[in-house]
Amino acid sequence: MERLGVDIGGTSVKAAALEDGRTLWTGQSGFYGRPNGDQLRAAIREAVGGRIKRLESVGLCVPGLFDAQQRMITFAVNVPGIVDLALDELVPEALNLPAGGRATICNDAEAAALDIFQSRDLRGRLLVLTLGTGIGISVLDGGSPLCVDGNSPGNFGQIDVSIAGHDVVGPDGGAGGLEGYLGVPALRTEYGPDVSAAVARFRGDEPAMLALVRAIRIAHAIYRPQHVCLCGGIGIRLRHLIPELRRGIEMKLTNLARTGWTLSCGDDDFHAARGAARIGGERQG
Repeated sequence: MERLGVDIGGTSVKAAALEDGRTLWTGQSGFYGRPNGDQLRAAIREAVGGRIKRLESVGLCVPGLFDAQQRMITFAVNVPGIVDLALDELVPEALNLPAGGRATICNDAEAAALDIFQSRDLRGRLLVLTLGTGIGISVLDGGSPLCVDGNSPGNFGQIDVSIAGHDVVGPDGGAGGLEGYLGVPALRTEYGPDVSAAVARFRGDEPAMLALVRAIRIAHAIYRPQHVCLCGGIGIRLRHLIPELRRGIEMKLTNLARTGWTLSCGDDDFHAARGAARIGGERQG
């Protein structure tokens, strides 16, 4: 059975199709800014590129606050056009195809974590930080989500990781919030519009990287992961800094941290889309 995953992000839509766990194709729309509903449908159509003729299962990553009873997003800062859209109908409408049943709604961090966990055949506890327009977190225990606040392990992007001499206020209004250092809007303010080029020049001593080190040190005390993986548009571009980040994380790290823990980056921009396809197929099949 061909499974479709669609990841609606803050700047583009990504899509992936899987069959028997194997990736058939991936696709991405052009970039947008604060799209309306019609622009979102066009972006979904562009990402899929006419490669789906029948919707057998759909996993859908959506940003914002999800009302499970109405099956709608009620608030989304970066993608306002998704608010109040009927999510079960969004992909079929965009592709002009009959609906294949309810879409499976998930968040990008959960979906990316599942794809990492299954594709790498990991064991134990995996913590995935999705670093992009915002910052998401997912913690999987043996492949099952660890939840402490609703369906999430908490609002990790809002933890206070204040760096002396580099005060910030996160988008939630909290002083020292991780997103205030490391979210794409914060990086654009600090380094200009070409965030990817700026990140490629990072050496590890930038306030954003010091904040990331502090955040992962906190994560070791709270979640005690065996594996930490950085995903999202920013996370996958930090591969050159893994040794430097690890040195900072390990410096007098709490003895609550598990021995032999690993630190890695995602492989590409499509982990959440592939994970959404996996989740959609598993929950509908």
